[in-house]
Amino acid sequence: MIAAEYIIEPIGVVRSELTSREAAPLQGDEGAPAAWLEIAARVAPGLAGIATGDELIVLTWLHRGHRDVLQVHPRGRRERPLTGVFATRSPDRPNPVGLHRVSVLEVAGRKLRVAPLEAIDGTPIVDIKPVLTSFDER
Repeated sequence: MIAAEYIIEPIGVVRSELTSREAAPLQGDEGAPAAWLEIAARVAPGLAGIATGDELIVLTWLHRGHRDVLQVHPRGRRERPLTGVFATRSPDRPNPVGLHRVSVLEVAGRKLRVAPLEAIDGTPIVDIKPVLTSFDER
């Protein structure tokens, strides 16, 4: 049986020069700027061990995504056939979790400056995980 509800509490927020979905690139490697991850004080001890140069996976809640969408034209191109959202990176989906691979440019207390990040200003951060390499033991 699938549980009816789960609660995810944001651990922080994205601070970016991107302020609208329309202004944001579709993927980070398509010209996304650097941005700050502001982490809540209650979870800030979890940043211990993160350093400049680290590669991270940032999970966000795409709060402006449409949760009733199940099929899209990939990359918004109408000439492409409708495709299920689970086969795309569309921000419109039942649970709009964003997945972003970034590099840490700066660590400043409870804030991380990272790049590239296509998430817009105010996007809630759900979790942060290190990118693992084959010899990593984290």
